[in-house]
Amino acid sequence: MDEKDVSSDDMPPPAQEDVIAEDVDSLKKALAEEQAKAEGYLANWQRAQADFINFKKRIEQDREETVRFANELLILNLLPVLDDLERALDNISEKLAGLTWVDGIALIYRKLKAILERHGLSEVKALGEPFDPKIHEAVLYGEGEGGKVIEELQKGYKLYDRVIRPTMVKVGKEEGEGGEEEVTVEEGQ
Repeated sequence: MDEKDVSSDDMPPPAQEDVIAEDVDSLKKALAEEQAKAEGYLANWQRAQADFINFKKRIEQDREETVRFANELLILNLLPVLDDLERALDNISEKLAGLTWVDGIALIYRKLKAILERHGLSEVKALGEPFDPKIHEAVLYGEGEGGKVIEELQKGYKLYDRVIRPTMVKVGKEEGEGGEEEVTVEEGQ
């Protein structure tokens, strides 16, 4: 084959090569832009999916807490009844102690307390414990070990891990910690 057999139509002119190179470059650039857009869309979708999963978890957690604490107001309203039954049973005279109706009242008290405990109610421990303003309400100060609860005036209760009524307590103070032996705190102050 000699040089004359090669036709000039088989070889692209130099200007046509430049156009093809520009087209390839612009296609590569457009492809890179579209890939970047696709990666951006994927990242946004993944973020939205993660946000939705977190939202579902938060809603489920709120629903569980609502169900868990739905009876809080009812239980809080029953606590004075529980206190009254306890005070009545603590003050029964020896003469009445053996009567069956008194035993019946004691049984009702134990049943009521057991039902409330099954629904998450528990007593706040106070006597002899260090004073904690998160679970105790100091209403009196008296002679005793400083910073310790020396007397429980009204029981406090928790519903699961939340304090629904703090324990009213008398807190000990060391001698010389104040002017008076006993100070009463008025409610509402």
